[in-house]
Amino acid sequence: QVQLVESGGGLVQAGDSLRLSCAGSGRTFTDYAMGWFRQAPGKEREFLATTTWSGGSTYYAYYTDSVKGRFTISRGNAKNMVYLQMNSLKPEDTAVYYCAASANIGSASDQRSAADQQMYDYWGRGTQVTVSS
Repeated sequence: QVQLVESGGGLVQAGDSLRLSCAGSGRTFTDYAMGWFRQAPGKEREFLATTTWSGGSTYYAYYTDSVKGRFTISRGNAKNMVYLQMNSLKPEDTAVYYCAASANIGSASDQRSAADQQMYDYWGRGTQVTVSS
C-alpha cells in the first residue's frame, strides 16, 4: 500500500521557521515528482512547490510565486523523502499542508502542470501549521 505521511507541523509565532517532512512508502519514488500543497480554512487547496527528477541525482524545483524566497523544497538522500523548509512564517501561512507524489510530472513539465493537483497520484493526510501573530 502506497502511503505519504507528513510530519513537522505545529504552532509557531510569526517570523519563526518550520521544516515539514514527508515520507513515502509502498513503492519507489525516485522518479516521481514530490511536492507540497496547502489548504487554509475556507480556501481551496493551493500549490506551493514540487521537485521533479531530472535524471541521476538531479532534481528540478518549481515554486509558486507567493513562497519563493521563503520556502525551500528538497529531497532526501533516500528519494522517498521530501522536505519543505519554511522561513519567515506569517499568519496567512496557517493551513493544513499536504504532501503529494506524481508519476506524470518531469523536468520537461511546465509550471502549470507542476501545480495541477490532477497530475498527482498520491496524497498524504496533511499536517497542521498554525502561525500566530
